[in-house]
Amino acid sequence: MSGEASTRIFQTRKIDMSDEQKASGEGPGRLSRRPVHRGRVVDLGVDQVRFPDGSVGELEMIHHSGASAVLPVLSGADGPDPQILLIRQYRYASGGYLYEVPAGRPDRPGEPWEECARRELREETGLTAGELRYLTAIWTTPGFTDEHIHLYLATNLSQGQTSYDADEFMEAVPMALSEALRMVRDGEITDGKTICTLLYAAGFVFGM
Repeated sequence: MSGEASTRIFQTRKIDMSDEQKASGEGPGRLSRRPVHRGRVVDLGVDQVRFPDGSVGELEMIHHSGASAVLPVLSGADGPDPQILLIRQYRYASGGYLYEVPAGRPDRPGEPWEECARRELREETGLTAGELRYLTAIWTTPGFTDEHIHLYLATNLSQGQTSYDADEFMEAVPMALSEALRMVRDGEITDGKTICTLLYAAGFVFGM
């Protein structure tokens, strides 16, 4: 393939809204929504959407409440290789068990994300965070859902009691952060939010 052809393939298409579109509120976004199914976790609908070039089309979209996820640091937060805690949880969708950071959805509309993170940490591990540090937030699969997960780091932990939901089957697995990174590299940790949390913490918090 020639360099010119390669350049053409990888050129991005930039579309700017006109001043008239901006002023009239006719920019990209949802125009209407046709509900299809609303369950305990997902709200599926078909959205009529205006695209950046002004055209209109339909997209299947799952609305999600969002969630918080938290990486517990058991010890060595100031050292070269902190001890962390993951959970090994049965996931029907994956056909088996996954290593994950504790995570979950708000238990009421408007629950603050930090409060959600503290509650999920306590329910899934029995741990209470003395300090909770916000890391970042991720869009999990923006091609068809607006699920947004807020990632945290928990330190100065104290032990309490777990409180699992009826459909939750999990065990706590302590390990060194370096071991978790090895498991990411070798494909043993494959959960997206967990990979993002581990890599963010390792790179931007602990400098590993």
